[in-house]
Amino acid sequence: MAFSTGRDSSDVVSEINITPLVDVMLVLLVTFILTAPLLNNAVRINLPKTSTTTPDHPSKSVTVSIDGSNKIFIDKREVEPAALEPELKELVTKDPELALSLQADQGVPYRAVAKVIANIQRSGVAKLSVLTEPGG
Repeated sequence: MAFSTGRDSSDVVSEINITPLVDVMLVLLVTFILTAPLLNNAVRINLPKTSTTTPDHPSKSVTVSIDGSNKIFIDKREVEPAALEPELKELVTKDPELALSLQADQGVPYRAVAKVIANIQRSGVAKLSVLTEPGG
């Protein structure tokens, strides 16, 4: 950029005014100095050391699946919708700490999934997790 001096139209000043640049850089420097301590907000603690253990009786996870045609499966075995709750109650009586995973096809209507979740709740399952695919 060239600026005229006003004295003569042929005189051109070819210097860059660095004052605004210095002002912006100082503001950024002050901002970073103030925010840097806030970025490290972890509390440093020394956790106790223990040995790794395995559970006495590992509980088996059961998977309930609903495919695209609204068929219900318990561990890849097809089950009638009316027989789902009694079979889950039987599994809960065998293992009260039963962990259950629910997976449903993307095209399954919410009504069908809600009915299965209601059956799972009525059967007394303590732990339910819903499986999804990662991503968008």
